[in-house]
Amino acid sequence: MNYTIEKNEQYAQIRLAESEFGEDVSTTFETLSRSLFREGYSNIIVDITPVQSIDQTGIITIRKINRQCTNEVGLLILVTKNDELINFLDAASISDLTILPTVEEAIDAVFMNELENDFRSEQDDEYDIGGSVGNAEA
Repeated sequence: MNYTIEKNEQYAQIRLAESEFGEDVSTTFETLSRSLFREGYSNIIVDITPVQSIDQTGIITIRKINRQCTNEVGLLILVTKNDELINFLDAASISDLTILPTVEEAIDAVFMNELENDFRSEQDDEYDIGGSVGNAEA
């Protein structure tokens, strides 16, 4: 798999230099993603702009990595403007998969997700501190 990787505090960005997301790419992509999880990255942006096709092995791998990101309260974001590829991925019914047209929008989505997670955890903390406030009238 030909790719470059850029790591940031909140996300890792992989730029694929392949025209097909097939079995060889899938295997390397899965290994690379698992290594990123071990390093603490739960947000992975994959620029698949040059990719023209994804085979069934690729779909299975994307589904696995997407699930792992979701379990880690992160995002897997695929970046492409290829309508045929987007339709193909939509038809694969990968739940909560994010596909955006530009890397900039993907980075924004990561930051929005981080903010939402921070907001959720603050609300959870409020409930922990306040105890059962809602039951005071009962």
